[in-house]
Parts: sequence; C-alpha cells; structure tokens
Amino acid sequence: FPTETNPPALWDTIPEVAKWQIFATIFFLEFWSELSTPEHTHYMSGGKPGDMPSLQLFRDNVHFALDLYDPAGMSKNMSEEKKESRLRAEINNGRLAQLGIFGFLCEQTIPGSVPALSGIVQPYNGEVMAPFTTNWFGEAFN
Repeated sequence: FPTETNPPALWDTIPEVAKWQIFATIFFLEFWSELSTPEHTHYMSGGKPGDMPSLQLFRDNVHFALDLYDPAGMSKNMSEEKKESRLRAEINNGRLAQLGIFGFLCEQTIPGSVPALSGIVQPYNGEVMAPFTTNWFGEAFN
C-alpha cells in the first residue's frame, strides 16, 4: 500500500492500469453528459448547463448505478428556484475546487508561488503534466 502523503507523488505510485480505469470512468461520464435524449436536451440545444442525464438507460441495460445528482430522489418536491440556486452553487463549488487544486499544485511544483501555502504543502519534483510514466506520444519522460 502506498505510504506517500503528497498527492502528485501518490499518483505516481498508482499502477498504469488503475490510471486508465480512472480516465475511462471520466470518459464515460463526459460521454454520458453529452447525450441528448427526449428526456434530456443538451445544453447547447436549449438544455440546462450542469444538468446530468439520468442513468436509467444504463441501469436498465448494463447494471445498477445510482444517478449522480440526487440519487435518493429528495429534490422531487423542491421548487424550481431552489433547484436553480443549488445548481449554481454546485457549479461554483466545482470551479472553486479546481482553483484550489491548481493552487496546491502550483505551490508543490514552484515553491513560493502561492505564499499562503508556503511551508504547508510538500514539494514535488515530478512531471505534473504527464499522468502516465510512459509518454505514448514520444520519448519516455525523465
């Protein structure tokens, strides 16, 4: 079991096949979110941004999977205004999380670049822009 506590260094210890599984899951979720069905209109065709299609079709034909938003169905009686407010909050929280992760990554790779995190995060000297140890598009990374 990995003993690293530095997230980028911990990623480096994960086997390649596990990394491919993670990327395959992300690919599936991106693919599924782009689907347009009679029940779900794509956001570029008038649908709501951030609205994820139900996994019911996947559940019926492949295997059981909970919907990603509100798997327990607790928002059925919620007003449209409250749903809209929560969707906005979810999108903004996701954006803030991305900025936070990027800030930590910057401080780990360029010490002193985020003064508020100096001395808090462990430095990392690996290749952060190469998620795999083998470069499939050229020579191996050093």
